Amino acid sequence: MEIKKVGVIGLGIMGSGIAQISAEAGYVTFGLEINLEYLNKGMKTIEDSLNRGVAKGKYERSYRDEVMGRLKGTTDIKELKDCDLIIEAIVENLGLKRELFGKLDAICKRETIFATNTSSFSIAELASYTTRPEKFVGMHFFNPAQVMKLLEIVQSIVVSKESIDAVYRFARSIKKEPILVKDYHGFVVNILLAPYFVEAVRLLEQGIAGVSDIDQAMKLGCGYPMGPFTLLDMAGLDTLASALDTLYEAYKDKKYAAPLLMKKMVQLGYLGRKTGKGFYDYSKNPPEPTNLNI
Repeated sequence: MEIKKVGVIGLGIMGSGIAQISAEAGYVTFGLEINLEYLNKGMKTIEDSLNRGVAKGKYERSYRDEVMGRLKGTTDIKELKDCDLIIEAIVENLGLKRELFGKLDAICKRETIFATNTSSFSIAELASYTTRPEKFVGMHFFNPAQVMKLLEIVQSIVVSKESIDAVYRFARSIKKEPILVKDYHGFVVNILLAPYFVEAVRLLEQGIAGVSDIDQAMKLGCGYPMGPFTLLDMAGLDTLASALDTLYEAYKDKKYAAPLLMKKMVQLGYLGRKTGKGFYDYSKNPPEPTNLNI
């Protein structure tokens, strides 16, 4: 199967990046959002990203215009009916994903491959919401999608070899390095990364060290490009808390239990960069650790 037309559902931090690299690779790419406000915001995010590339001399203006010309923003799910590959990148909410894939299954051509960018849900369960589980895969991108090379391709027990091969070819065409992973909650990266986040927050809760000191420890001591709290803020505390809840429900292991501090921050809307405040306060330049009274 040849992929020519791609749909990306959800143009938030991850979805906008996925849509951008799809269009950059030459694919006609439809970006779907739930309303015009979110659609315009997502399309602007992509345009701003390309404009930064122009300003740095990475792109010519003509290249930016060509890429934007291949991007088609819409709020009408029916415009995705002829896509060859549809990548879902909405919030980690099982009910919303179930509803979405049910709608897609009803309108899309039988050849369409469905993919989910979920970081924690079972691919088999999501595939069961459709009548084409053999054409359903996991495509777990990493943030920022325009930069990070890794792509976890997740296979359920019933997905076809043809679907996996088509997605592999697509991954290579958008300049990703794919790895094949079995349908196991959390896949590879999050199974390893989740306990790291949990322990970092617990160290903070216990007063062992502060936010910036823990970040510095992992950067300078382990050679990580950023510390756990910077990464948590970038990914979004709500996204990580939801993923931890899913992993804990699957394995009942306390190493995946979201710390109380993280839950309180999510309740208060301290979600990280996207809200301007998380473990760091981004209203300050440079950002400073948020006063959390712990």
